[in-house]
Amino acid sequence: MSAASDSWVSSRRPARTTRLRLFCFPYAGAGASIFRSWSDGLPTDVELCPIQLPGRETRLLEPPYARLSPLVEAVAEALTPLLDRPFAFFGHSLGTLIAFELARRLRELYSVSPVRLIVSAGAAPQLSHRGRPVHNLPEKEFFAELRRLNGTPLELLNHAELMEIMLPLLRADFAVYETYQYSAAPALECPISAFGGLQDARVTRADLAAWSAQTNDAFSLQMFPGDHFFLKQPLVISAISQELKWHR
Repeated sequence: MSAASDSWVSSRRPARTTRLRLFCFPYAGAGASIFRSWSDGLPTDVELCPIQLPGRETRLLEPPYARLSPLVEAVAEALTPLLDRPFAFFGHSLGTLIAFELARRLRELYSVSPVRLIVSAGAAPQLSHRGRPVHNLPEKEFFAELRRLNGTPLELLNHAELMEIMLPLLRADFAVYETYQYSAAPALECPISAFGGLQDARVTRADLAAWSAQTNDAFSLQMFPGDHFFLKQPLVISAISQELKWHR
């Protein structure tokens, strides 16, 4: 694996006999560490590849991307050496857009496709963004919005020095999502699985069902207990494992 790939794929754990690589894309403000414990719950022949985006954790000193297109281009280049095996994508919230546009870009560049795209807590890309943009709000209002969304730990929100460090990253991640412009293209040829939270007030079942328009293959939808951050439970890993068992 190249040095560029190594910086993008954090804590990669090659399986003894790798059948498939699972690339995981985090939600806004999060790093690859949110997926670190998933290896134990995945099939033994699935290699977990958590994506570490710039501006966080091991890449804290690198400037974060504030637009999706250049981010996708950089990820596509970095992952090229790892596309020698079948692969799948998982994305949560902001990560769904990254995974989706990356799948379209890899199809354009190399005529390759993930064996499955798993989108979690993210509305279908062709739907209009709801709500006011928050990435350029004054600091006090931006913090209030972070508290309302309930995705940033309270201990972080209450730590002024850490929030000063995290603020540019959070604004950039929100900008990636809020400035995204969907462009029509042929549907993907891989199956899509959509996951949602039963108590998620931000992404509805209808928002998730609309992903069916983005594939010419099979589509499935599963709902889990919890709000927008329902992924922090073993049920989700079990569901991913079941989805990936079909690809042998």
